[in-house]
Amino acid sequence: MRAAKTQFATSSDRIGNDAAVPALQLPAALQELLDTPRTAAQQEFIDTLPIAIALVCMVDRKPTILARNSAFLQIASRHGLPRQADPARDLCAGIALPLMPVIANFLDGDEIERSFDMQEGDGISGRHFAVRLSRLASGESPVPRCIVSLIDRTQQVEGERSLRTQMLRDSLTGLPNRAAFAEQIEQAMVNFETEGRQFAVLLIDLTRFSRVNEGVGSLAGDELIITVARRLISALRAGDVLARLVGDEFAVLLSVADDPSEAMRAARRMQACLATPIRLGDLEIKIDCAVGAAMMTSTVDAAEDLIRNAQFAMKRAKHSGHAELYQACDSTAARQRFSLETELRRAIERDQLHLAFQPLVDLKSGAVLGFEALARWDHPEKGAISPVEFIPVAEESGLIVPLGRWALRAATRTLAEWDRKAGSPLPVHMAVNVSAVQFHRDDVVSAVEAALAESGLAGNRLKIELTESCIVSDPDGIAQVLRAIHDLDVMIAMDDFGTGYSSLAYLQQLPINVLKIDRSFVAPMLQDKDSVAIVRAILGLASALGMATTAEGVESPELVETLISLGCDVAQGYHFARPLPSDEAYAYFRSRNA
Repeated sequence: MRAAKTQFATSSDRIGNDAAVPALQLPAALQELLDTPRTAAQQEFIDTLPIAIALVCMVDRKPTILARNSAFLQIASRHGLPRQADPARDLCAGIALPLMPVIANFLDGDEIERSFDMQEGDGISGRHFAVRLSRLASGESPVPRCIVSLIDRTQQVEGERSLRTQMLRDSLTGLPNRAAFAEQIEQAMVNFETEGRQFAVLLIDLTRFSRVNEGVGSLAGDELIITVARRLISALRAGDVLARLVGDEFAVLLSVADDPSEAMRAARRMQACLATPIRLGDLEIKIDCAVGAAMMTSTVDAAEDLIRNAQFAMKRAKHSGHAELYQACDSTAARQRFSLETELRRAIERDQLHLAFQPLVDLKSGAVLGFEALARWDHPEKGAISPVEFIPVAEESGLIVPLGRWALRAATRTLAEWDRKAGSPLPVHMAVNVSAVQFHRDDVVSAVEAALAESGLAGNRLKIELTESCIVSDPDGIAQVLRAIHDLDVMIAMDDFGTGYSSLAYLQQLPINVLKIDRSFVAPMLQDKDSVAIVRAILGLASALGMATTAEGVESPELVETLISLGCDVAQGYHFARPLPSDEAYAYFRSRNA
């Protein structure tokens, strides 16, 4: 038996080969094994091993510790055992106690190795171990034996737990972040499936936060977010979960009845708690929010699906001004928009769009002064797709940039072709709409320069039309771009005037040549005196600023007469012509200006 212990001290793999335990005459055999002394050198060797190990054998179908090192004793002593405990009797009642059934199962089987994690105790005082059982070859001994090794992973586990806690918390507000919120939803989905507990998700978006952040600075913006979080917490019920998903977007998980009205009441409660202005230093800031709600249903497969449903509802809430509940048609419409985006991208790449041209007619002479170029898309399977449908998709996806550049090139190229047909430059210009999104994402000046250079047209043959929304978003930046365009001798028109929010001060400073009166004011003029008053005011403003005027949506001779009497310069609409293909537009010009 002494030879066996010597082998253990030098090589654990050889212990079973050389060890000889007498045929089981127990407990005498066990007592002899336990009473056999180990040399100091042998014990010193196993004590130098960096991990806790013990040699365990089966006695009377019970695991019994034959030997252990000091590291193993240190672990055991932390559980109330004396360091000089008898290994066979006392140590089995210590840290090894939870392991004994596992060790017994291992020794009764034929596995060579088994590794697993073990937790001893709960809460702060709990310990975590990585355990490995390695069977020793039986050799001449009929007693099954194994080496048990323990690695204390408590610090690692606690570190991972702390890191996970940090990763699942928003650093500014301390609220759960998107990942933690998704986990909460997944648990609620389990409860929904097993117990039928209904719940809903609310998404809350601070609609003016970006402007507030720009105006008061990021530190004050952080303080604002913290204040908003506190107010939202005050509006929660017991059991509701509030999270900050990203930036100025919060989310709430709440248990509700099957009736969605409870979710909508909670949404209105969230809006109400933010109705009072928030004080930041000397400022009082009113925060508006859009709230979208989505109920859990059997068709929802993942947490992100439910969050996305609430986002659909929130998008509608931004337009409606009140809380909205997700509807199945929302996701259908979103899928259709994505499908349309894909097809539009291909249509642009394959040059499958074309322009139609609506004449701009001088009201005094009746001559055609120019044409407005309008994008048209004839889908090979779906037929004609309205610009009202595909232009918003282009703006949302960023496709408006290549689409806008294409429209500039195609319009100027068409006008150059007309000049070649006529044999000389025609007394007509081409108007092209430029989206506010393109103004912000593209170098519009270089796009205009490239279109003019490619077509060979002079700058005064081109007119750029923009809406008031372009100016509102970035008045100083847009003013700089418009001046650069004006320096190219290109005319600039403000489209849909009167429907936006442009400042008259900026209107006076910008190099605008034409004000286009929106059709919503022109069309009802014959029945609505207020519309006449608005059109007269716009015409007077334009005259005072030295700008020409164009009326949109003219569809009757009576409107023409009314506009002439008010002093409007140019008109366009179905009374003169619908948007025409290139050849028909050229023919219309030749016939009307003959």
